[in-house]
Amino acid sequence: MRWLGRKHAALLLVAAALVVGAVAGAFAYWQGNGSGSATTVLANVQSLSLQPGAPTAQLYPGGDSSVEVLVSNPNSSFVQVGSIVLDPAAPESFAVDADHSGCDVSALTFVAQDNGGAGWRIPPRAGSTDGSLAIAMPAALKMSTAAANACQGATFTVQLKASL
Repeated sequence: MRWLGRKHAALLLVAAALVVGAVAGAFAYWQGNGSGSATTVLANVQSLSLQPGAPTAQLYPGGDSSVEVLVSNPNSSFVQVGSIVLDPAAPESFAVDADHSGCDVSALTFVAQDNGGAGWRIPPRAGSTDGSLAIAMPAALKMSTAAANACQGATFTVQLKASL
């Protein structure tokens, strides 16, 4: 009987040591402190491209139209666009087709868009194909009531810029 008692005591002692070791290890793991810094280097980030926006419906004096634009992303990661605005670097924010050159585009305005504050997430390039996202912007293009009759049936192009 004495020998069985020692064997049980030894097993109990080994089991207790394992439990204490596991608890101490877990305690050390969860109680650890640390500090440091990190940096990352992004690949050569390329600019997004936007096809000039096109109204989705005919405009009329005092009316508005949605504008659709296709944003292309040549980068290997998603890019977040915060808003779409008129391109201030474009020589002309608005253009009218050649058949309606008498139409004064100063009658047009574009309302900056931000998708309700959420912006848009443009998908990355996949293989040799740029990621792209078609964006519809409701009631973004407006025509004043002072628009000339020469604007009837005109096709307008709107030069836009994506802001991050």
